[in-house]
Amino acid sequence: LALARSGAERGPRASAPPGGLLFLLDSSASVSHYEFSRVREFVGQLVGLLPLGPGALRASLVHVGSRPYTEFPFGQHSSGEAVQDAIRTAAQRMGDTNTGLALAYAKEQLFAEVAGARPGVPKVLVWVTDGGSSDPVGPPMQELKDLGVTVFIVSTGRGNLLELSAAASAPPEKYLHFVDVDDLHIIAQELRASILDAMRPQQLRASEVTSSGFRLAWPPLLTADSGYYMLELAPSTDPGTVRRQQLPGNATGWAWTNLD
Repeated sequence: LALARSGAERGPRASAPPGGLLFLLDSSASVSHYEFSRVREFVGQLVGLLPLGPGALRASLVHVGSRPYTEFPFGQHSSGEAVQDAIRTAAQRMGDTNTGLALAYAKEQLFAEVAGARPGVPKVLVWVTDGGSSDPVGPPMQELKDLGVTVFIVSTGRGNLLELSAAASAPPEKYLHFVDVDDLHIIAQELRASILDAMRPQQLRASEVTSSGFRLAWPPLLTADSGYYMLELAPSTDPGTVRRQQLPGNATGWAWTNLD
């Protein structure tokens, strides 16, 4: 959680929120060429609905296969049209469905400035899958969520409801979609709105400010079962001395006291 920057540092409000949007596509041999072409068409349609650009959202596409493969990193394309063109020409990689390996790779890409990722902006992962994986998904997905990544899952197969619900951000009814591959277009507008909502910075308020403390308040973002908050407070005179407070996911505020 971070307080707003000072007035001198604020610039004009952008027309679209900045952020990093990574598409993770099942490109393995478990997906037919027809299914992959429909998924590719859907992702291109979704990109066309989003405000992509240098000062707004940046997109990246990573394939799931035997080894993860980056179709294009965040900094490669500066417009939605260029991203759409790159998606249209993306070829299926085939191989095994090593999604866990691809998720660990996606974490590196989402936070690597050499890949065009920007620090301090919201990050969203959209994983499109037929529901299966050859390796464990849970641990690497939790690492992503612990770093603040919002995870949307679109399953075009049956999949395991409990496993996919646990992998998606909470609540799963908002972040997990089961859709037939020929009906993907139905969820495009809803998914667009949810992605933009996840990109918008949430308001953090400081109140009850005195010489010895203040209270922080924020809107409900998590639940008691979906995560937790870690607040850190460091004196400007001694940054190495950090006070930490862990709060459950259903917390919406905390009062710091006994400060100098």
